[in-house]
Amino acid sequence: MSQSKHSTWIVALVGIISAIGLSLALTGCNSDKPVAGTDQAAPASVETVEQPAQQYTCGMHPMIITDEPGQCPICSMDLTPLKSTGGAASDKPAGERKIKYWAAPMDPTYIRDEPGKSPMGMDLVPVYEDEASGGSMITIDPVVQQNMGVRTATVERRTLNRSIRTVGLVDYDEPQVYSVNAKVDGWIDRLYVDETGQEVKKGEPLLEIYSPNLVSAQEEYLLALRNRDKLKESSFAQIADGADRLLESSRKRLEYYDISDRQIDQLEKSGNVRKTMTLYSPQKGIVMMKMAFEGQFIKAGMELFKIGDISNVWVFADIYEYELPWVKVGQEAEIRLPFAGGKTLSAKISYIYPYVEPKTRTVKARLEFANPGFELKPDMYVNVRIKGSEVRDVLTVPVEAVINSGEKKLVFVALGDGRFEPRQIKVGMQDEEGYVQIIQGILEGERVVTSAQFLFDSESRLREAIQKMRQPKPEPEPEPEDHAGHDMADPSDASLQEEELEDLFK
Repeated sequence: MSQSKHSTWIVALVGIISAIGLSLALTGCNSDKPVAGTDQAAPASVETVEQPAQQYTCGMHPMIITDEPGQCPICSMDLTPLKSTGGAASDKPAGERKIKYWAAPMDPTYIRDEPGKSPMGMDLVPVYEDEASGGSMITIDPVVQQNMGVRTATVERRTLNRSIRTVGLVDYDEPQVYSVNAKVDGWIDRLYVDETGQEVKKGEPLLEIYSPNLVSAQEEYLLALRNRDKLKESSFAQIADGADRLLESSRKRLEYYDISDRQIDQLEKSGNVRKTMTLYSPQKGIVMMKMAFEGQFIKAGMELFKIGDISNVWVFADIYEYELPWVKVGQEAEIRLPFAGGKTLSAKISYIYPYVEPKTRTVKARLEFANPGFELKPDMYVNVRIKGSEVRDVLTVPVEAVINSGEKKLVFVALGDGRFEPRQIKVGMQDEEGYVQIIQGILEGERVVTSAQFLFDSESRLREAIQKMRQPKPEPEPEPEDHAGHDMADPSDASLQEEELEDLFK
């Protein structure tokens, strides 16, 4: 009995399921047919165009674009909203940006054709065609520009005055420096000038020397003089001529010992041999060096005094090698005396020495000054300003706008709408007011960045490096089955990227 009841329930359940399935089948068939008795056709499908959602980007990394506000995954700056461009909807609206590829935010070399995840687990970001082809040009949001303190200046024509400021050293006028030395061996019997720095006049006695050789030379001269007087009336002309030649020879010997004509004349008149000989100053000036002391034995040729006249002095100005093209003989210059309340004296360059000082790596330019009151003293330092020639009607920019990378010079040109382009330039002379001549690279009227340009340069170099590194990588060859699932990176990729970066940042 129980078995019959169980069979009855099974049959009933199968019937119910069959009825439900038939009902659903009939409903599906009738849904596609139009309502009978009506002329109304099925409406055509209408495609609706959705308005683009607000997107956000990073002012320093334009490749970062998201649909929600947040922070840049690279620099952690707050994302700023992108300005959308209006227009009629179409299959492909004008101005629509086309995605070229997708890249990892932290590894620009990781590129895919569709969205996904990077090896670090970050969402890939789109890179548009205009960004991929933009090179090193950068775009910065106006708000970011204001926060960075970006300033610009106009490229304009002006007159530049080139002046060189350097330091000078006062020294003696070399032709007015004299050395006093003895021509005979002997002893210093008396010293008239006994102080270094003492001022002397021309012809003033300096010292007296006792020399046996000098005494014998005087005696020989007196003997030759008496012999000439005796033989001048001789009937033999040869004898008289011989006596004259002997006297002349004795006189020359005294002159070689620095005996003056006046002293020789006194010797002839008196007939008395002097025990000592007096040395006189050959020129007015001050005693620069004194190597003589009373009682000292001296030898012929020994320097006893050095005397210099400082009524005229020289000033030696140091000119660096890169400044030499702007310095010429006859150029006007002036010196400023810090010790005299900033007093200035003017002169012209009289000589430029044809060699470089090995210690200072400078070339000496000589200025000559009259020094009647001895205001300029040897070994004093003075400030020197060498006036250069004018260069008229040349393109100029402020010096701070130029970035010197070592091998080349760059400026950033403002193109408008937050776009900035690095431009290589060739510069000329620079003046004292902070302007530099532009020979080529930019045009009159363009605007260049004068502040925060080093940040621009860093971003531009980074963008250029990213473009180089974003070259498509070849697909890796299939790995052996034993190593399936392992991510084996080619170590040569890193070295190639490093070489590219080194070449870029040279």
